[in-house]
Amino acid sequence: MKLQTAIDRVSLSEAEALAKQLEGKTDILEMGTSLVKDYGNLAIQRLKEKLNQTTLLVDSKTIDEGAYEFNQAFSHGGDIVTVMGAASYDTLAACYEVAQKENKTMMIDLLEVTDEKIAMIKDFPTAIYALHHSIDRKDKLDAVASVAAFHEKFPTIKRLAIAGGIDLMQAKKLAAQGILEIIIVGSKITKAQDPVKAVKEFMEAVHYENN
Repeated sequence: MKLQTAIDRVSLSEAEALAKQLEGKTDILEMGTSLVKDYGNLAIQRLKEKLNQTTLLVDSKTIDEGAYEFNQAFSHGGDIVTVMGAASYDTLAACYEVAQKENKTMMIDLLEVTDEKIAMIKDFPTAIYALHHSIDRKDKLDAVASVAAFHEKFPTIKRLAIAGGIDLMQAKKLAAQGILEIIIVGSKITKAQDPVKAVKEFMEAVHYENN
């Protein structure tokens, strides 16, 4: 299992400093949607310049103009780019085509997407499907149960990620469960007093199944 560390709601200079700190220490660094909206494509380039060992994910949350947005994100340095599962099938197909052509990866954000829609969009074999518990929701995510239920309903979807308040204990349980490819963690690392120590603890938790 891999760790994706999300940077959100900070200045570009703070994001660059965090990227430099976390380079090589997390599997994937996520440029959060707030950074995409605040600073645009040039910020992708700036963050990519800080990364040699760590994959860069651009959380563009594309909903339309799929080919254009994916081409832009990839050309500026993104390795993985997100599209909303709520987008039209044609948008998803356009994003997937660009990702395949560029030998890069599409992540589908399943935020508030129904099972019926997931059944319609489950045929992108190299895409990563991300279960996403909204930050605005008041209820707490039971990550292990959510992953198990999803896997039972959609066993043909092989590449899975999850986001939404994942803590160290949940990370260990998810690693032991052995279904997910990626867990996504944000402020529990980036807002920690010592982000490097926090990311090390999460990386150890992510690889807990090997301990």
